[in-house]
Amino acid sequence: MSRRMYIRFQSAEPNVEGRHPGFFGLINNLSKAGRLTGGQEEFRRTNHAWYEAHYTNPTTVDPTVYDHSINPGATAWFKASAEALVNRAAGYLEILAAHGVRCHRLVSLQPPGKIIYEDEAQIVVVPH
Repeated sequence: MSRRMYIRFQSAEPNVEGRHPGFFGLINNLSKAGRLTGGQEEFRRTNHAWYEAHYTNPTTVDPTVYDHSINPGATAWFKASAEALVNRAAGYLEILAAHGVRCHRLVSLQPPGKIIYEDEAQIVVVPH
């Protein structure tokens, strides 16, 4: 039986709430702060649209999936089998690095928490 592998890209340091945002949140924060160059902002918009067209946003299935009072610490992980989604993260990581935002690639051979959402490309878990 083959093992599943799960991948997450998240901040190296916790934010003020003690959480480690993923690369989408990190780049969105740079955008909101007006720190992205024109080309970086275009990359963000184009690639966000690509992700929206190619995978399900868990909140469209369950609006409470990231509600901290219901699912504290919920985080999304890509399934390694969703190679196109995982590989596309590289461009985001390059932009984050250019701004000095450290982002780690985490890998788990088993679900890193209780699965509260799952589809063909990803899981959302609440840590054990």
